[in-house]
Amino acid sequence: MAGPRQPINLIVHNGKKHLTKKEIEERKSKEIQTNSDSIEPPSFLSNDDLKEAFNKYAFELKSIGIISNLDCGVLGRHVVYEHQWEKVTSNLIANEVDENYIEMVKLQERLHKMAYQTANSLGLNISSRCKLAIPKTEEKPKTEFEKKFGDL
Repeated sequence: MAGPRQPINLIVHNGKKHLTKKEIEERKSKEIQTNSDSIEPPSFLSNDDLKEAFNKYAFELKSIGIISNLDCGVLGRHVVYEHQWEKVTSNLIANEVDENYIEMVKLQERLHKMAYQTANSLGLNISSRCKLAIPKTEEKPKTEFEKKFGDL
């Protein structure tokens, strides 16, 4: 069984298939294209570490052509959730089990879910990247009968 369709830029980037230039152009014409000219960290990312993480993700996503200007807010939230998850996890590892332990684990789980959802919507994991190409249906040329008599 064939796997899910991958964006052509991802296929070319990974170098896993040998496609002709015509096949690459055909696949590109079937994919949705949006602007990616001003991808900048959102204003709520005031911390330099968060901005750096945003820029790292944005660079990687832009290099394979699956980020646009519309994704900056979602990517910013993902960076925040990931940063908060790391802080909570570090706190859990460093501290002994106490009365707040269960609440911290629940918080860690919620942050993980939120980070996972934003990662999924941005194509930051392989399964979500594979679902990003949307094939267009091609019209079949009309047969002589259809040309002559139309749709009876």
